[in-house]
Amino acid sequence: MATLLNTVSPPANLSSKTKGNCGFSLYSQILNIRRIPLNRGFPRILASTQVAISSKDAVFTLPNWRAGKSDPKSKELRLNDAFLYLEYMVGRGHKPDVAQATQLLYDLCKVNKLRKAVKVMEMMIGSGLCMQGNLNKSLQLIDRLTKKGLVPNAFTYSFLLEAAYKERGVDEAMKLLDEIIAKGGESNLISYNVILTGLCKEGRTKEAFKLFRELPAKGFHPSVVSYNILLRNLCYEGRWEEANELLAEMYEEDQSPSLVTYNILITSLALHGRIAHAFKVLDEMIKCGFKATATSYNPIITHLCKEGKVDLVVQCLDQMIVRYCSPNEGTYNAIALLCEGGKVQEAFSIIQSLGNKQNYPMHDYYKNVIWSMCRKGNTYPAFQILYEMTKYGFTPDSNTYSSLVRGMCREGMFDGAIEIFRILEENGHRPDTDNYNALLLGLCKSHRTDLSLEIFQMMIDKGCMPNETTYTILIEGLVSEEEMDMAAKLLKELHQKGVLSESSVERLVMQYDLQDVAY
Repeated sequence: MATLLNTVSPPANLSSKTKGNCGFSLYSQILNIRRIPLNRGFPRILASTQVAISSKDAVFTLPNWRAGKSDPKSKELRLNDAFLYLEYMVGRGHKPDVAQATQLLYDLCKVNKLRKAVKVMEMMIGSGLCMQGNLNKSLQLIDRLTKKGLVPNAFTYSFLLEAAYKERGVDEAMKLLDEIIAKGGESNLISYNVILTGLCKEGRTKEAFKLFRELPAKGFHPSVVSYNILLRNLCYEGRWEEANELLAEMYEEDQSPSLVTYNILITSLALHGRIAHAFKVLDEMIKCGFKATATSYNPIITHLCKEGKVDLVVQCLDQMIVRYCSPNEGTYNAIALLCEGGKVQEAFSIIQSLGNKQNYPMHDYYKNVIWSMCRKGNTYPAFQILYEMTKYGFTPDSNTYSSLVRGMCREGMFDGAIEIFRILEENGHRPDTDNYNALLLGLCKSHRTDLSLEIFQMMIDKGCMPNETTYTILIEGLVSEEEMDMAAKLLKELHQKGVLSESSVERLVMQYDLQDVAY
C-alpha cells in the first residue's frame, strides 16, 4: 500500500494540463497509448470471446405474455397476468424493464385495454423512464394516449416536468405544463413545486416568488415544501432578512417548519461560516421534536474540517453518536477535508474512533469509507486514509481497488488508474473482472472508448474473462460517442453469439434507439 500511495500526487497541485497524468508511468503493455480510430473491426474483436452469463447480471423480466396458445381468450389472460405482475413488482419498489413495459403498453393498446395502458405508462414514468434520457419517448407515448382520450394523472406529469427542466431547462418545463393543461390534463401543487424548483436552480428567484404568489389564484395553497424551495434559495444567497420574513409568513399561514426547513437553515448558515447560529438552529430543531440526522450535522462538520478545527469536529461527532445519529457518506467526505490541510493522521483517527464507537466490523466499515470518498471526488484523501488503515491490519479487497480505479477515472487520472493494475500485479494480486469493469466504465464515461478497447484486449490477454456488464459498458460507451451504427453492430454480434441476454439486448435497443438488431 505504501507503494500504491507513493505513486499518487495530489491533483490539487497540478495544472489542468497535467492533471490527467498525475505523475504516473504507464503500464508496460500500453506505454504508447494513443487515441485510436474506432474502426469496423471493433465489434468483432469485442464479440470474439464468448462468456457464460452470470445470473446476477441478468435483468429481471416480466412473464412472456406473447408465448402460448394463440386464441384471444388465452392471449388476454396472459396479458392481464403480465400487467398484474408489473403492478405487483412496481408496488414493491422494483423498476420495470423499459423495453418490456413499453411493449406491454403497446399490446394493451392493441386490444383496447386503454386504462391499463395508461396505468402502465404511469408506472413507467414513476419508476424513472423519463429520468433515463428518454423524455422524448415518454412524451410521445403520452401523446398517443391523450389522442385516444385517456389522460395520465397529475403525479405522472410531475415526473415529466422534472425531467423536462433537468434536460431542457425550466422554460421548456413551463411550456410543457401549459400544453398538459390545454389538453385537459390536471395540474397539482407538486407540478408547480417542480417549476418553482427549476426557476430557483436557474437563479430566477424573482420569477419563482411571482409564481409562488400566483398559486392561490390557481387554486393551490402553498405547502411547507413550496416555502422550503424559496427559503433554500434565499438562504444560500445570504438574503437573511428576506428569509426571516418568509419564515414568519410560514408561521402565519400555519405551515410549521419541517426537518427539511431546519436542515436548509443549518446548511446555509454553515456555508456562510455562521457556525454558532447553525448550532442554535440545530438545538431548536431538537427541542421541537425533530431527530437530527447526518444531513443536519454534515454541513457544520464540513466547515470545521475546512478550518482544521479537529477538537470541535470530534465534539460534534461525539454529539452525533450520543444522539443516536449515524454518520453517512457525507460525514466521511467532510472528514476527508482534513487531509487537504495535512491532517491525515487526525482524519484517520477520527474515522477509526467512529467505527469503534458504533461497533462496526472493521473490514466492512473501512471499505465503505474508501468507497464513499472515491465516489464523491476525494480519491487522493482516500489513498492517504487507506495507507493509514493498512497500518492497523486492513487488507484492501477487489471492491476497494475498484473504488480507487473508479475514483481516479472520475477525476481524469487515467494513467494513475492503469498504474494501479501494474502495482497490484507486482504485489501478487491479480485484477479481476470487476476491477477491469471499473476502469472500462471510467474510460467510457470520459469519452475514451478508443482506449477502452486496448484495456479490453489487455484484459483478455491476462486471462480475465469479461461478463455481460463488460460488454454493456462498451456498448454504452460507443453510444455516448454517437457511434450508433458501431454500437448496433456490436450488440448484434454479441447477441448472435449468446453473450448478452435477451432482456439486456431489448433494454439497450429501446433505451438508445439502436437499429438493425434482430432479437
